[in-house]
Amino acid sequence: MARGRRRKLHLSKIYTFACGKPSVKDHDQIGQPGFSRVVFCNEPDHYEAKIRNYADNYVRTTKYTLASFLPKSLFEQFRRVANFFFLVTGILSFTDVAPYSAISAILPLTIVIAATMVKEGVEDWHRKQQDIEVNNRNVKVHNGDGTFHDTEWRNLKVGDIVRVEKDQFFPADILLLSSSYEDGACYVETMNLDGETNLKLKQALEATSSLSEDSDFQDFKAVIRCEDPNAHLYTFVGTMELEERHCPLNPQQLLLRDSKLRNTDYIYGAVIFTGHDTKVIQNSTDAPSKRSKVEKKMDKLIYLLFFVLFVISFIGSIIFGIITKDDLQNGRMKRWYLRPDDTTVFYDPKKAPIAAILHFLTAVMLYTYFIPISLYVSIEIVKVLQTIFINQDIHMYDEETDKPAHARTSNLNEELGQVDTILSDKTGTLTCNSMEFIKCSVAGTAYGRGITEVERAMAKRKGSPLANGVNSNDKAEDAKSGKSLVKGFNFKDERIMHGNWVNEPHADVIQGFLRLLAICHTAIPEVDEETGHVSYEAESPDEAAFVIAARELGFEFYKRTQTTISIHELDLVSGKKVERVYDLLNVLEFNSTRKRMSVIVRNQEGKLLLLCKGADSVMFERLDKNSLDFEEDTRNHVNQYADAGLRTLILAYRELDEGEYVEFNKKFIEAKSSVSADREALIDEVTERMERNLVLIGATAVEDKLQHGVPDCIDKLAQAGIKIWVLTGDKMETAINIGFACSLLRQGMKQIIISLETPDIKALEKVEDKDVVTKASKECVLQQITTGKTQVTGSSEAYALIIDGKSLAYALQDDVKNLFLELAIGCASVICCRSSPKQKALVTRMVKLGTGKTTLAIGDGANDVGMLQEADIGIGISGVEGMQAVMSSDVSIAQFQYLQRLLLVHGHWCYRRISTMICYFFYKNITFGFTLFLYEAHAAFSGQPAYNDWFMTFYNVFFTSLPPIALGVFDQDVSARFCLKFPLLYQEGVQNVLFNWRRILSWMFNGVYSAMIIFFFCIRALDSEAFNSAGKTVGREILGTTMYTCLVWVVNCQMALTINYFTLIHHIFIWGSIALWYLFLIAFGAMSPSISSTAYQVFVEALAPAPTFWFLILFVVISALVPFYAYSALQMRFYPMYHGMIQWLRLEGQTDDPEYCNMVRQRSIRPQTVGVSARRVAR
Repeated sequence: MARGRRRKLHLSKIYTFACGKPSVKDHDQIGQPGFSRVVFCNEPDHYEAKIRNYADNYVRTTKYTLASFLPKSLFEQFRRVANFFFLVTGILSFTDVAPYSAISAILPLTIVIAATMVKEGVEDWHRKQQDIEVNNRNVKVHNGDGTFHDTEWRNLKVGDIVRVEKDQFFPADILLLSSSYEDGACYVETMNLDGETNLKLKQALEATSSLSEDSDFQDFKAVIRCEDPNAHLYTFVGTMELEERHCPLNPQQLLLRDSKLRNTDYIYGAVIFTGHDTKVIQNSTDAPSKRSKVEKKMDKLIYLLFFVLFVISFIGSIIFGIITKDDLQNGRMKRWYLRPDDTTVFYDPKKAPIAAILHFLTAVMLYTYFIPISLYVSIEIVKVLQTIFINQDIHMYDEETDKPAHARTSNLNEELGQVDTILSDKTGTLTCNSMEFIKCSVAGTAYGRGITEVERAMAKRKGSPLANGVNSNDKAEDAKSGKSLVKGFNFKDERIMHGNWVNEPHADVIQGFLRLLAICHTAIPEVDEETGHVSYEAESPDEAAFVIAARELGFEFYKRTQTTISIHELDLVSGKKVERVYDLLNVLEFNSTRKRMSVIVRNQEGKLLLLCKGADSVMFERLDKNSLDFEEDTRNHVNQYADAGLRTLILAYRELDEGEYVEFNKKFIEAKSSVSADREALIDEVTERMERNLVLIGATAVEDKLQHGVPDCIDKLAQAGIKIWVLTGDKMETAINIGFACSLLRQGMKQIIISLETPDIKALEKVEDKDVVTKASKECVLQQITTGKTQVTGSSEAYALIIDGKSLAYALQDDVKNLFLELAIGCASVICCRSSPKQKALVTRMVKLGTGKTTLAIGDGANDVGMLQEADIGIGISGVEGMQAVMSSDVSIAQFQYLQRLLLVHGHWCYRRISTMICYFFYKNITFGFTLFLYEAHAAFSGQPAYNDWFMTFYNVFFTSLPPIALGVFDQDVSARFCLKFPLLYQEGVQNVLFNWRRILSWMFNGVYSAMIIFFFCIRALDSEAFNSAGKTVGREILGTTMYTCLVWVVNCQMALTINYFTLIHHIFIWGSIALWYLFLIAFGAMSPSISSTAYQVFVEALAPAPTFWFLILFVVISALVPFYAYSALQMRFYPMYHGMIQWLRLEGQTDDPEYCNMVRQRSIRPQTVGVSARRVAR
């Protein structure tokens, strides 16, 4: 069935990667191990295909299946040492050594494990829903009779012929057969694969490109032999056997799953790899497992409690064994009530060692209550709720992009409050990655009157009028528009705009400059049929800015075919707009090695032109030595633009003669036709010869603006004591000036610059071999680092360290990196320029391991993924460079400015809440466990618990579980406004003052003290005295219930004293837990004695009527809590911590008193040396 007229293309003459016909000799490995896949196109049910049993196209990302959920989830739960310990004690509870009933031991473990498994199940169910949505997407598949029908992705088989429409995702790895373009080309967006937003061009084989209709596939048969499934995204080797022809295949024919068809109406393709065999799924790896430092220390605390548990059990068992041995001496019984003359092995004096061993097991089981069984599940619940608050924070929602903050993991919430060093990308993170054409230099004349943010910052340093924003010609216009009227174009100069360039002295050069901007690119125009407006799809924001600038200045690129570029341009002679068509012969593409791109075109007069643009580092050396009329002026302008924080490119051209071009094109095609390992090197060698003796035209300058709020955000983070490093691929000059603009650098700050751009090294590079240059370079870097360290050591001045990529490679070597890190730590700011993605990750690892402090990396591009995964916390900016960084991050935000709220507010709150919550958990369990220990010691270590079995079971599950969760979710020491106003509060997390060993042990001591108060006061108050008016004395059931009631009151009231910010939920959970205990005691006591045992009617008949019970509770609670209250009050009054000082400010109404606030700020542990505030102080 016809689908409209096909577009005409002739790709074979253009793209360097699109046209070669690989020689069959390079595919000799087909059929060998690793290259054994055979695909029968249009015959998915071929008998041989069934024998090979290829994977189906159903993709599963869930962690569990219905069958594996129970065993796998249980295995995950019992990998935790605490859970495994409780499982062992639960099993032992079925034996006679257990001090309590089996069900009371198993039930709390069951509840905790079940709650965690439910959470795991819900999370996996969400993944299942996503899988269902993806697998049920529709695609058109060939029926076998020349027609196509819709089917779900999951039903596809290897060999199926599919038809994919524009803007649809590819359902599997597909071999491109043909497209809506005549030459079988198509455009593909690979953002989901590599994070790049630019379009890639794919090319079908010439043998199949004529299959343009649905009906053409009725009799189509072919056999593809290719490589086996693998994770290499950019390689593919195979051959197609079609009508007795063998056609070599390469990556240009492979369309990968999850990439999208763009700017192409439709394509036909054969399914090669399905489901988990596709390259994108083969590349799927689990993100590195990250755990917070608080959680790691919590594990150590658990191990400490295990040690304490075993020690006291061991000591108690020894004492028990000694006492048991002495129970029967010469027929006299000391503990006659145990009948040592006629007893079981547990109390037999003749078998005292065995009795001691059995008692050890009993004691271990009894003291399990030292270990907070519900701690892990409570923390998981709290962290999930905390991430919901982060995700719902309206102050971190970006309205322009409609993107909120998104915490992709809840494991690192408290880590956000302990960041010591931030390592940031520049482009797209500190800046917008939205380029604007703002200045240019043509024929040695500078054009463009716009003022960049960096220039304003520089003017501030020099006291120039520009610092006040004075630009009289544009001020009113800027005030009205607030931003550039045309996205990507912020150029203002009446000498060139509105066609006035024709009156300039070098009008012909300006014409060539604008024409080059309009022609030398790979952008794709899209014309709005209603308005006629032309927009562009470009490989990068820079390239889009160039074609937009050409359009706005009179050279409108509006149409591209694979052999021509059409432009509406202003004719220099007639002064009118004319349409000119240029034959596009070759595109010599940009890459990071070449640092330039060129096109070869033929104009309407028949002239052959090579148009080239590239970095100044590679372009100036390629200029014709006889055409350097304005090279010096252009160099000066480029340096000025770099100083202004602009990204620059040099533009040049050369006229070619016909013979020269024919010879080049022959060699070029030969180089492209190779699929050997040195193919790229062959192409570079050929193009190198052509891109010589160029005639300079001028230079462009585009601005990548700072994101809104970046300087203020950096200032707040610096006030918080956080160090900020910038890792960028930009030139040193650009990075330095961006540093000034965002206040990382300031006037008067001394700069330590480590660079290999020295005359000695350059001279060596020209004459010496590689080994000599390497040795000299390393010595040079080492000397510069040593000199810098000498400057920094003992100096009170602020230093900035700036290092380039070549030097960084040596600084990161094992024998140098420690010295380099010491220098960097001593500097206020660190900027690493020309850094590769690998270097970014290595620097991050060096800082993380070298300092032992929490590191945070933030970036927005695929080149930042290694850095984000290496850091303790990875923050992805959901910008314009795709979603790769976001998908690899722990938290994503829309703009850098939101980092201050994420860290200073949510990070501080989460750190404080989690730290206090963990300390409280250990406090309440030590209080409970130590009362058990004291009672057992009181009972001669007989293994008898003080409390009813079910009292012990429900202590962690019901009566003390909810208040710490409320604290972990809602507590605030100060409000968000004060967190931002006094960033020094964040230093509590940086110093870890809320979860250091001193604070942890003080909470533990508080637990021991509370347990002693509860036990000894209850014992002494109730021992050997009438308990009520009937003269009844106290038994174990009354003593145990009274102690337990005091315990519930004390630990819940302790929570009330700990909370800083009461909400209704706090009140309900704290007082509700106490009320729940009384309700439980009444209801449980009303049950049959066979169930309630020692608790039968104990409250109603014995405790409630006795005034002693109520007075004792009041006395015990006050006595247990007074020391904590007194200590907190004294500390708050005389030695307040940071949050305490801010609470005093708020209480006394002095939050707006500059003098008092400044006094509080001076308590900072780290003097502020960067940021806007430091700049003001330096004045």
